[in-house]
Amino acid sequence: MDLIHRLESQYPNETRSFLNFMQRAEGGAALSLKTKELINVALSVASQCEWCIPFHVKGAVDAGATRDELMESGFMAVLMHGGPALAYLTPLMESIDEFRSPGDKQ
Repeated sequence: MDLIHRLESQYPNETRSFLNFMQRAEGGAALSLKTKELINVALSVASQCEWCIPFHVKGAVDAGATRDELMESGFMAVLMHGGPALAYLTPLMESIDEFRSPGDKQ
C-alpha cells in the first residue's frame, strides 16, 4: 500500500508502532485469519471507511472467505449500525466483485 510506504518513510516510529500493534492484535490463535478479516469487513462497513472495505475484503478473500460470508458480515454491520451502514454495502459489493474467488457465484 503506497500510503504505508510513504508513512514508513516520513514517520517511521509512529508507523512501525501502529504496524507492530496491528500484527500483535491479529496474531492471536483463538480466531482464524478468515474470521478476523470478516470481523474487519463488518467493522469497515459500520465505520463507513471506504478505504478499509477493499483492504479487508481482499484479506478475507485471500483467507478463503466467500461472497456469502462477506455479505453476511456486511449485513451484521447494518444490523448493528443501521441505515447508514446499508449504503456502504455498495463499496463492499464492488470490492467483492474485484477480489472474489473464481468459484464464487455472482
